[in-house]
Amino acid sequence: MSNSKPLDGISVLDFTGVQSGPSCTQMLAWFGADVIKIERPGVGDVTRNQLRDIPDVDALYFTMLNGNKRSVELNTKTPEGKEVMERLIKQADILVENFHPGAIDHMGFTWEHIQELNPRLIFGSIKGFNENSPYADVKAYENVAQAAGGAASTTGFWDGPPLVSSAALGDSNTGMHLLIGLLAALLHREKTGKGQRVTMSMQDAVLNLCRVKLRDQQRLEKIGFLEEYPQYPNGTFGDAVPRGGNSSGGGQPGTMLKCKGSDTDPNAYIYFINQDHNWEKTCDAICRPEWKTDPNFATVEARVSHIQDVWDAIENIIKDKDKHEATDYFDKFDIPCSAVLSMKEIINDKSLRDSGSIIEVDHPKRGSYLTIGCPIKFSGFTPTIVRSPLLGEHTHEVLKELNYNDTQIIEIEKSMTINKKGN
Repeated sequence: MSNSKPLDGISVLDFTGVQSGPSCTQMLAWFGADVIKIERPGVGDVTRNQLRDIPDVDALYFTMLNGNKRSVELNTKTPEGKEVMERLIKQADILVENFHPGAIDHMGFTWEHIQELNPRLIFGSIKGFNENSPYADVKAYENVAQAAGGAASTTGFWDGPPLVSSAALGDSNTGMHLLIGLLAALLHREKTGKGQRVTMSMQDAVLNLCRVKLRDQQRLEKIGFLEEYPQYPNGTFGDAVPRGGNSSGGGQPGTMLKCKGSDTDPNAYIYFINQDHNWEKTCDAICRPEWKTDPNFATVEARVSHIQDVWDAIENIIKDKDKHEATDYFDKFDIPCSAVLSMKEIINDKSLRDSGSIIEVDHPKRGSYLTIGCPIKFSGFTPTIVRSPLLGEHTHEVLKELNYNDTQIIEIEKSMTINKKGN
């Protein structure tokens, strides 16, 4: 396995904060890019002090999204800071920002000016909404994006309010979408020699993961019902895709089923999909061989009206099995299902540690902590994941690389100290 990484030699200016942008730039760093995180002097990324578990130490919110980066404190509101920023842009390959709409333009770094400084630079930008949206000037956050992208309206149970997902559909999902665009733009630059602007809206990123619900909206408008939803056949449908509870969404009935211990453990469940091509095996597994030919159960269409009987039969089989024993049991019949794993179980899962999906990292102030490792596995290289930087840890180092002498560096750092408050 090679020690070289795909993005060795690529320089990235990370002008992002919180989660959507940092998740993107962290992945670039894992792939070998030199990611320089630009932070406000004395303040830094707001997540450094959000939801702290140790006083006066960078919060896990920050450390888990900013590994493998270098931190530079820079006040771009000063002439000295602007001049440093221009030097950084001239030597960079990628700049990523997720400021509120118009903020980077007000700093003096419009896309047009950036192109003048470095025509090869790829400018990545995350916003809540597209430029032509009526909400283009609205700040967006995780749950705002889930609501605007169609996820919230279709999540939850039919007799309750819309729900947001605990998965970061608006933040990290948008960062991963932008990552794809930046990598494509890098390949395009290899062919043309020119950089380009790559924009990603949080609304679009959420919508992209809700495409099956867009599919269902069109089906609903054609036929007036959705047979794989729990509301069918005895419930009613309105004019929009309803909340489907734990239905599978893939045309095959699916739901959460209780296992042994569910009276005390809120996660003592398995998720079970009643696939048509596995129906005969399912009948054997739940000791109902007669249902293979019973007209009330033999087809997916017939089972929809009797699906609760199927769920009851499965729960009767697993009532004396814990969720892991239940999944092992159905695995013998080649039936896909999964135990509902809590975050406590995941954090202690040996297989996830062994695969590098969860890793332990040492930090000079907080000690060791766990973080998510690279979810993508490569045959040619393994990303080496190191800790997040302290605020301004690499300021002097980066200024030296930009050919500032010691006297100039002192003046630049002095200007940042003078302007720390409120800037």
